[in-house]
Amino acid sequence: MNELQSPLRVVIVDDEEPARLAMRQHLETVGDIDVVCECANGFEAIKAVAEHKPDVVLLDVQMPKLDGFEVLEVIGREVPVVFVTAHDDYALRAFEVHAVDYLLKPFSSQRLREALDRVRSRQAAVVAPTVLRAAARRPGMPLDRVIIRDGADVHVLVVSKIDYVEAQDDYVSFHTAGKSLLKEQTLSELETQLDPRRFVRIHRSFLLNIDRLAKVELYAKDSRVAILQDGTKLTVSRSGYQRLQQLL
Repeated sequence: MNELQSPLRVVIVDDEEPARLAMRQHLETVGDIDVVCECANGFEAIKAVAEHKPDVVLLDVQMPKLDGFEVLEVIGREVPVVFVTAHDDYALRAFEVHAVDYLLKPFSSQRLREALDRVRSRQAAVVAPTVLRAAARRPGMPLDRVIIRDGADVHVLVVSKIDYVEAQDDYVSFHTAGKSLLKEQTLSELETQLDPRRFVRIHRSFLLNIDRLAKVELYAKDSRVAILQDGTKLTVSRSGYQRLQQLL
């Protein structure tokens, strides 16, 4: 190894303390490693990546609050990720989101060394945000929560609590309980990820949670407006009204 090479700066993320300790012991045998932070959940991991700018995150998959794929969705391309898990059924999804490697517990120090060597030799790759978002949800299942990064804050929005979603250029605005949260995503893409039995495209700019609908009124000739339970009024297009009728 090049003697002038800087130590690899590592963040360890696992909700179990014995697993974090075992990882540290493996890293000590690998050498040329600087563990800059240990995290017990996904929120801590996101904060650690923002603060420490590590070279790699060793990331567990199944954790409370945010799982590993949801963490990856938020941090995006900021740092390479090696998934470390006791479950082998996430491997395909891990490589779909361009994880550098996938370590299955228990693993050897040599196997960890190989993963970190891949990190060192890995060239920058562009990972489409749409791929990350698609892989973050369970295959074949609609989203049940949305992860939104707002500066240093991370919001976990339960889908059932969304009133409606509004298109704003390359962003969507989630409206819930009188608040609005922005996320970089298109409305068309989001529409494919939500439950079509609950969310309907009533206008090119609006996705409506039909549970929040109070009534639909005729506004003008061939023009209608959806009135939500909180009094919010949303324009309904002709095609949007047809889609709405199919659900009501």
